[in-house]
Amino acid sequence: MPALRYILDTDSVTHHQLGRPAIVQRIAQVAIGEAATTVITLYEQIRGRLAAINRQQSDEEVQQAFQRLQQTHSYFCRIPVVPFDSKAVAWYQQLLQQKIRIGTQDLRIAAIVLSHKAVLVTSNRRHFDLVPELRIEDWNR
Repeated sequence: MPALRYILDTDSVTHHQLGRPAIVQRIAQVAIGEAATTVITLYEQIRGRLAAINRQQSDEEVQQAFQRLQQTHSYFCRIPVVPFDSKAVAWYQQLLQQKIRIGTQDLRIAAIVLSHKAVLVTSNRRHFDLVPELRIEDWNR
């Protein structure tokens, strides 16, 4: 199995789920096992889907929200999910000490990517460019 090379952040996963051509084509060019996402992205998406279910008023809206939750589950069954393990926690603590001013979940994603010496696939360069040593590619263009 090929080594993990690319880790998609939440924005990139969302673009892929929506079928945006640029990222769909780029992911199709990568060998199975070379691209993954993180448990942080899984958490963010599931949290969002559950919040959407709780906000809905009509039965039809609730049904559609549950359908999106099911689609999200199916998506994450098909893509490797990288854990927030002890190596990532160590990187996260280092990044916290550097006082990098990005969101907690983005910092955790960056720590996971750094712990795997992978490339982060994101269109959110504004935040992630603040993280030293983090290699970034934007597949959404």
